[in-house]
Amino acid sequence: MKVGYIYDPIYLRHDTGQHVENARRLEAVTAHLEKTGLKDKLKLILPRAASVEELASVHHSRHISYIREVAARGGGWLDADTLMSADSYEAAIYAAGGLIRGTEAVVSNEVDSAFALVRPPGHHATFQRAMGFCLFNNVAIATKYALTNSGLRRIAIIDFDVHHGNGTQDAFYYDPQVLYISTHQAPFYPGTGGAEEIGAGEGEGTTVNIPLPSGCGDAEYLEVFKQIVVPAIRGYKPELILVSAGYDLHWADELALMQVTLTGFVQMAEIIKGLADELCQGRLVFTLEGGYNLAALSSSVGATFEVLLGNDDIKDTLGKPPYPVGAPNIAPIIRSIKEIHQLT
Repeated sequence: MKVGYIYDPIYLRHDTGQHVENARRLEAVTAHLEKTGLKDKLKLILPRAASVEELASVHHSRHISYIREVAARGGGWLDADTLMSADSYEAAIYAAGGLIRGTEAVVSNEVDSAFALVRPPGHHATFQRAMGFCLFNNVAIATKYALTNSGLRRIAIIDFDVHHGNGTQDAFYYDPQVLYISTHQAPFYPGTGGAEEIGAGEGEGTTVNIPLPSGCGDAEYLEVFKQIVVPAIRGYKPELILVSAGYDLHWADELALMQVTLTGFVQMAEIIKGLADELCQGRLVFTLEGGYNLAALSSSVGATFEVLLGNDDIKDTLGKPPYPVGAPNIAPIIRSIKEIHQLT
């Protein structure tokens, strides 16, 4: 099993100081890969810069110019959440280009699967706005690239970040060539992702939102994947699966109120890998979105690599929540979404 990882020190130069989305996230992940010996089992795929034309497949030219200009001025705050430094534009185009390279490597069989360890993250970035720590929408740009250059006709994006990927949804809301599935805490930032948001026009039915109450853990996510994600993906029959992987679902993460453990992430990754093997000749690419507790993030990313490598003996070193909350009843939510999308 040949698994690639996309990484470059350029991502550390997106300098956000003490901001929660900071360079220490990737430093922790790469240190974990080194310490556990996982790095030696992976193939390094060097990123390239995404071109302006590739960025423009998802973003307005004014937005691209604005991000470049802010960087040239030395950076600054774009909104209350999103911070740039002088090197952030370069890091961002290499983040988008890194995911493009990972997708190319999987489609061309250079590797069986890949994980893009990039920052800044991307799934909140919209056509003309940076937000939610995101400058350019990495997964949307890579998806557009694959549809244009790889001869693929159907791509699925699974987004399991605790926040809804509003930018990714917007990019493909009218597009039948992309199935977008998001599990996210609701109500929560950015306030989008209601179950009734299902796509429009030719893309009607190809957006599947699964808003979940706080307190959901491994059991709830497993049910969501079994009852909604799996039948939706099987019904769509994608030729490639991309994953916006947000590890802020972990119980130790300070930014959210979910209760997922490392074991839960393993279960989700195994299901997704199984779907890729079944439907896509194994074509599967992960990209890093959220996850802000360094121990939880690094261990969970490491566990995801273990799944991609085909290992099934994965230890959860962080264990279960020390103060578990009562599990919410999500059966009505699942039933409603299955009715909306006619899933059986």
